[in-house]
Amino acid sequence: MNPIRRFYQKYIVPGRRSPAENKASAVAGLQWAGETVWLGLGEARWSNRTYKSLSEEGYRKNVIAHRCIRLLAESAASVPLRLHQNDRLLDRHPLLDLLDQPNPAQSRVMFFEMLYAHLNLAGNSYVELVTTADGRPGELYALRPDRMKIIPGRTGWPDSYVYSLAGQDHRFPVDHLTGQSPILHVKNFHPLDDYYGLSPLEAAAFAVDIHNAAQNWNKALFDNAARPSGALVFEPREGREHLSDEQFARLKDEMADSFQGVRNAGRPLLLEGGLKWQQLALSPSDLDFINGKHASARDIALAFGVPPMLLSIPGDNTYSNYQEANRALWRMTLLPMMDKMMAALNGWLCPLYGAELKLSYDRDAIPALAHDRQALWHRVGVAEFLTPNEKRAAVGLGPVPGGDRLS
Repeated sequence: MNPIRRFYQKYIVPGRRSPAENKASAVAGLQWAGETVWLGLGEARWSNRTYKSLSEEGYRKNVIAHRCIRLLAESAASVPLRLHQNDRLLDRHPLLDLLDQPNPAQSRVMFFEMLYAHLNLAGNSYVELVTTADGRPGELYALRPDRMKIIPGRTGWPDSYVYSLAGQDHRFPVDHLTGQSPILHVKNFHPLDDYYGLSPLEAAAFAVDIHNAAQNWNKALFDNAARPSGALVFEPREGREHLSDEQFARLKDEMADSFQGVRNAGRPLLLEGGLKWQQLALSPSDLDFINGKHASARDIALAFGVPPMLLSIPGDNTYSNYQEANRALWRMTLLPMMDKMMAALNGWLCPLYGAELKLSYDRDAIPALAHDRQALWHRVGVAEFLTPNEKRAAVGLGPVPGGDRLS
């Protein structure tokens, strides 16, 4: 029996459809579990480094981290895919059909956007392969990284993947000889973990906390009529050492009703009876509030590999213009990330359709790289020492008959 077919038969997941279309995600029947509340402790109140806390404090609450992750995921997912068989570019193939509609709920763009977002949020991205009754690839699902657990084997390699939800576990085995599994695991490099990747958001967590704290402090300051913290100090006069209970209660009520809150902003404070205002907190100018906020924003963008200029963060003049910064984003961040994803799919999914197949992406469809592409075509076009096929290979095209001789 064909080894690929044996692999399919071994990992066929019992579906809930008709026998002719017997495919369903192994975790689709699990119900959503209740969410737990994140709580940060500690003197400096740094956020935890769990997937939930990083998603809550980074993606949901921090505009810089949110924009970085969306920019990377949406940009990478928008690039069209290409499938080669040896040196021939294929326009139609079952693998292209599967990737164009990975599952009934997602298109190709939505599916890959989720994969790239998980990779930047958690440092890990998981794909589940669901097969049909006849052993063919049927659907692909992106699984949440925080619900996946890797079970190591006695040899140190993963023995299985366990997806947990609502108190239920589903185990995906790993073949000890071939390493094949219904789960594809794509991860970032982690220097201290053998099984899980390192999230860029974790590296930026300190900057995220500082940026969020600045936002919270700014909001609280505006809620308090944009006045810094201070105290009313009583200076004894005429033998009085302290305010009476009646005077103290009246002063508290008058401060709350007439001077606190946004609606009382700008009202003058009249001090009498030996009272003096003493400022207890640094002013926004003393804290260099704006520059500190921009510095933490640049640190967040740096962790994700996004030029701050693309996020409208002032004070960064690394690139002379927006187009140059956009090209740097694609060259240094997006292309390596997409190469990693394509290499993983080529080693996991393409062999199920044939060893001669190879997935890639269409670099010509990336507007930011049009200038680089034009320069490459010009250099290759004027290279008279190259044959037509060598020129075509240099620009990513296949050979043509009679193209191995110099013109």
